[in-house]
Amino acid sequence: MSCLSAFRAACASLVLIVLAGTARGQSPAALAPFQFLLGQWEGVGGQAGATGGFTFAPGVQDRVIVRTNYSNTPASGGKPAQRHDDLMVIYVDAGVVKADYFDSESHVIRYVAEARSGAVVFLSHVEPAEPRYRLTYTRGSATTLNGTFEVAPPGKPDSFSPYLSWTARKMK
Repeated sequence: MSCLSAFRAACASLVLIVLAGTARGQSPAALAPFQFLLGQWEGVGGQAGATGGFTFAPGVQDRVIVRTNYSNTPASGGKPAQRHDDLMVIYVDAGVVKADYFDSESHVIRYVAEARSGAVVFLSHVEPAEPRYRLTYTRGSATTLNGTFEVAPPGKPDSFSPYLSWTARKMK
């Protein structure tokens, strides 16, 4: 190999290394509409004595968004107090925004996500014998976020009924 060929090969390798480093440090463009979710949020209103909150944070060198969530429900009506924890990872796969959800009750939900004007909608896949889920976050203001979680019964994948709704305030 001549000196010129070796130099060209070294330059090509250097360009590839620089490009790989640049691509790794950039957030996928498909996640840009989800940026309004980022931050630490505290639930407001709701059942007396209930507390909860969640955080949306960039992860894996800004390649994903990680949501952690918790809620504490006080004992009432003969039911014991409960704590719920969950984790959701939002990511881009082949240009499609997806999210995988896991919770302390052993639920796993796989979503496809879509950004709409001032909102993000997570919609689970249609499984014939399973319920279908829709999770929506809507920007209320610069410091508030509204959420709804809806369920459609098996066999009726587009017949959603409200299950939970909430408002959260962004923490400083």
